Amino acid sequence: MALHLTNTLTRRKEPFVPRDEGKVGIYLCGITVWNEPHIGNLRNVVVFDVLRRHLTASGYDVLFVRNYTDVDDRIIEASGHDPLRAFIAAEHWARVYDEVNAALGIIPPDIAPRATGHIPEMLELVAKLVDVGLAYQAGDDVYFSVGKYPDYGKLSGRDPADLLAGARVDINPDKRDPLDFALWKGAKPGEPTWNSPWGPGRPGWHIECSAMAARYLGRGFDIHGGGEDLIFPHHENEIAQSEGATGEPFARYWLHNAFLQLHGEAMHKSTGNVVSPRQLLQRYRGVVLRYALMSAHYRSPLEFSPEVLDDAGAAYERLATFATNAARALPERVGVGGTEEGGWRERFVAALDDDLNIPAALAVLFDLVGAANPLIARAERGVPEAIAELHSRLVTFSDLAARLGFTPLLDLPEPTKFPAVLKLVLELRERARAAHDFAAADLVRDRLAAVGIRVEDRAGGPRWHLAR
Repeated sequence: MALHLTNTLTRRKEPFVPRDEGKVGIYLCGITVWNEPHIGNLRNVVVFDVLRRHLTASGYDVLFVRNYTDVDDRIIEASGHDPLRAFIAAEHWARVYDEVNAALGIIPPDIAPRATGHIPEMLELVAKLVDVGLAYQAGDDVYFSVGKYPDYGKLSGRDPADLLAGARVDINPDKRDPLDFALWKGAKPGEPTWNSPWGPGRPGWHIECSAMAARYLGRGFDIHGGGEDLIFPHHENEIAQSEGATGEPFARYWLHNAFLQLHGEAMHKSTGNVVSPRQLLQRYRGVVLRYALMSAHYRSPLEFSPEVLDDAGAAYERLATFATNAARALPERVGVGGTEEGGWRERFVAALDDDLNIPAALAVLFDLVGAANPLIARAERGVPEAIAELHSRLVTFSDLAARLGFTPLLDLPEPTKFPAVLKLVLELRERARAAHDFAAADLVRDRLAAVGIRVEDRAGGPRWHLAR
């Protein structure tokens, strides 16, 4: 089965066919850096990180672009209408966002454009819209004329007359239609400004992504994504202004993830119904947050709660414990052997190919672990068939886990060295215990725990695994 994705534009699941054979261009709408990101801002980042990894593992050359909106009404308001403070704050929150993404194992985008660095492209796009009669100047502002674009509403599937309630409506008596949206906003006191053919001002929100996506991915690029809250007005307006200016398709596949919910309601900064990822990272490893955000299909709402995080932590620990124990059970040199009679790789890939069904892919991974765990004890006893089979399954496990972003989070130190070194440390600890030097034994245990290695004293000798 080839990759199929649910396209918001057509409202159906479609086979994915890239514009250019062997290559994929992806644009993910990033955050507006006006204050601290919340955990809901990270769901689409995790989802698209898995999509990117899966496409790369499937042999595609992926160009991934994720922007920062660093000039916007909310940034200006939060900075007290001080342009310098606005730029400083935007840079600060962009770095916080990057740090949180890194903690969750997100691969950085190939290109991370900032809106303020692409004003010339935006001005060029606005000028084209004015030239073709789809935009007009009203006072110091320039607006897109929604009524003159017949395909407006094709992404959201609603009539323009019904869309007004969801729009950011600019109050300007010179506007010709309440639904017309700003492409360029005239300069106001305390706001950052740039020169333009229509006077000094700054770009509107929607024109920013249209210009940046076209700059790096060209016309008719493959995948455009974001949260479902961006379908209207942001992505609807991106399509209208981009296709209105060029007469060509803007993006071919539109992917939108459902909201992360808290207390039964969607997370929104405006309502305060949010959770700080930086606070969560003080209690949970980044991989646990990552796992939690993948625990439901991306198009389904996900209720975020301590229970979800605890379940994610326990589930991930099962995977990490298997990887640790399997690597430890294998000798320094393992010959090629073993088979994949379970078809885990094929089933796993088929799950991700089916509209990025990550929960189904996780189920396959746990199926593999369940089938491989009984081999560990036999491999430890030196049974050749068990060693070859466990090695094969561990290789498969590692490859599949990588597609979910569990590497390097699941990466172990080189298996030919790490278990041997740890075995020596534990032997020295056992000698200390035998000599009743419990202070030294406890010190070794505590030092190992501090670096994430938990030691359990059992009747048959100490056992270790990576702590979550």
